[in-house]
Amino acid sequence: MFTGLVESTGQVIALEERGDQARLTLEIPFANELESGESVAINGCCLTVAELVDARVSFDVLTQTLSVTSLGDLKPGDLVNLERALRAGDRLGGHFVQGHIDDTGVIEKLEPHGQDHLLEIRLPEEIAALSIDKGSLAIDGISLTIAELEDTLARFWIIPHTIARTNLCTRSSGQRVNLEADVLAKHVAKLLRR
Repeated sequence: MFTGLVESTGQVIALEERGDQARLTLEIPFANELESGESVAINGCCLTVAELVDARVSFDVLTQTLSVTSLGDLKPGDLVNLERALRAGDRLGGHFVQGHIDDTGVIEKLEPHGQDHLLEIRLPEEIAALSIDKGSLAIDGISLTIAELEDTLARFWIIPHTIARTNLCTRSSGQRVNLEADVLAKHVAKLLRR
């Protein structure tokens, strides 16, 4: 379980294909605090630490994960958002994020507006159906509030703190992002379908 409050960013060292799977290696600022088997959200996707060598941490990425996330798009030098799993007793400042990516969306617009930034994401219909104005949506692991929702276009206002502490400072139009809809919305939708 995560909160969507990005702890820091890390840099991609390599994404090596291993048959249908891959090994993702990152340089992580808090690598010396991690242990093998620990969970870390990488751009919102919960992955397990497979190997630790100094500041470099490697994760095995399954075929299914590559098919539903944007992790396969990563290249050496890219910045990724990082969050360690929530511990019992920690403060919950974002929203409940499981680290299970539902789908990907596409950045339509990311531009400065005064001190803030306007972010527009094109959502798949299934995610748009689970989203509401002023509701939560995790974008690359960042807990964000939807300012406006028009059909499948979600608008977010991004404060300077979020731009400075996440990979949004390196993102641009046309790039894919990982999406995780609110877990409560997913449960309600399933109950209503019954």
